[in-house]
Amino acid sequence: MNPIEKFVEWLDKAKATKAITEPTAMTLATADASGAPSARMVLLKDVDERGFVFYTNLESRKSGEIKQNPNVALCFYWMTLKRQVRVEGHIEQVSDIEADAYFATRARDSQIGAWSSQQSRELSGKAELMAAIAKNTLKFAGRAVPRPPHRSGWRVIPSRIEFWQEGSFRIHDREVFIREGEGWDVKKLYP
Repeated sequence: MNPIEKFVEWLDKAKATKAITEPTAMTLATADASGAPSARMVLLKDVDERGFVFYTNLESRKSGEIKQNPNVALCFYWMTLKRQVRVEGHIEQVSDIEADAYFATRARDSQIGAWSSQQSRELSGKAELMAAIAKNTLKFAGRAVPRPPHRSGWRVIPSRIEFWQEGSFRIHDREVFIREGEGWDVKKLYP
């Protein structure tokens, strides 16, 4: 089994577990040009052999750091299942076709919010954001909301994927897949 297939199997199990409220939540770790790290939670929106995809504002702090340093890490933790998946790799922007298709699936209020939020920038108060939402609600009244040019997605292309399963007395099961050319080398790790 390749690591993407294994990840999808674990993700499907997490989705089927009602105790996990947001199984696609993942920590995204980035670093700026100086190497200063930063981490936040984002939602996985797609995964396939090409990599792991999330969407965001291209003018946000995370996107700025990605543009400075395209090496990133992801971490999924499903406490109820006692499982963790760590992903390391580099990142690239998804195509406009992919970004448009994803944006079209979002709720209209979320689409309006994407036009209204200047993500990561200073906000004088909630009234400022609400005014932008009201303005954009009127602007797009009676028509489809197009994807803003500053909204797109990022694909993490994995070079390393580690699967961790909790074991009794800290005898955890760890398995790491390391990309080698078009394939994967798999190794067991001490807990």
